[in-house]
Amino acid sequence: MLSQLRSFLEFLRLNRNVSAHTLRAYESDLTQFVSFMADTLERPVESIGPAEFDQLAIRGFLADLYRRGNSRASSARKLAAIRAFGRYLRRERLIEGDPGALVGTPKLEQRIPAHLELNEMEQLLEMPDTETPLGRRDRAILEMFYASGLRLSELVALDLDDVDLNGRLVRVHGKGGRERIVPFNRSAAAAVRRYLRDREALVRRAPTPAATRTARRARVRSNPLFLNYRGGRLSTRSVDRLVRRYVAACSTRLGISPHALRHSFATHLLEGGADLRAIQELLGHARLSTTQRYTHVNAAQLLALYKKTHPRA
Repeated sequence: MLSQLRSFLEFLRLNRNVSAHTLRAYESDLTQFVSFMADTLERPVESIGPAEFDQLAIRGFLADLYRRGNSRASSARKLAAIRAFGRYLRRERLIEGDPGALVGTPKLEQRIPAHLELNEMEQLLEMPDTETPLGRRDRAILEMFYASGLRLSELVALDLDDVDLNGRLVRVHGKGGRERIVPFNRSAAAAVRRYLRDREALVRRAPTPAATRTARRARVRSNPLFLNYRGGRLSTRSVDRLVRRYVAACSTRLGISPHALRHSFATHLLEGGADLRAIQELLGHARLSTTQRYTHVNAAQLLALYKKTHPRA
């Protein structure tokens, strides 16, 4: 089955245009599944074929994940990969039926996404020292996160040409190669304009020896919007660290990551009366069910209001 797995991953890369991160996750999960089948059947991995891909194998794999202490979310993700692989094998007429469809998805806990309240968000935006170039860059990053609800990967992938400061629009390259246009506010536009005055200075900080000249030209040619102190594109890890550092400096709350700023964006739009489908478009969610998580936040606020105001609550 290893050859079919390689063909499936190639299919995802070329036909579905999945991200490198998603491709690695599929490969890891499915390799683990095939290895489990080999261990269960006490046969070499190379000898496992599509004939062994059945409902019992999938159920046994999920039971093994439970015994090992895997979370329900992790098990559900692995099951989704197995189902996709099963549909591919069926389409290629290597198996009959759809064994993955006969296995129920582990029930997930509905957790309210972490987010900041309006006053907490205002305080966070004021944290960077705008008297320094890197502080102005950090302020622009926080403003863009909150103004447009971008994913961390989407923000670091932004190039100069993706941002229209006059129209206050940003072109976002989202999951699965989907592109969307998202507006942002005047505050974010002003912060980005202030940062752009320092951007060229950051580019000039790039190392100048001949060995690094080609790399620097490549970095400049790609025109990343947000640069590190060496003049290259900021990494996701760097942005994650700086957001957590600013949150830690102004709040004692835990679990506030760059993704929590995206949750804050959606939650505050919903509280202001925005339509759920409009929020779905802004966030770039493929399914409305993903966006509907934010209705749980609204329900929690209604419950708090009820307990506070009802005479017999």
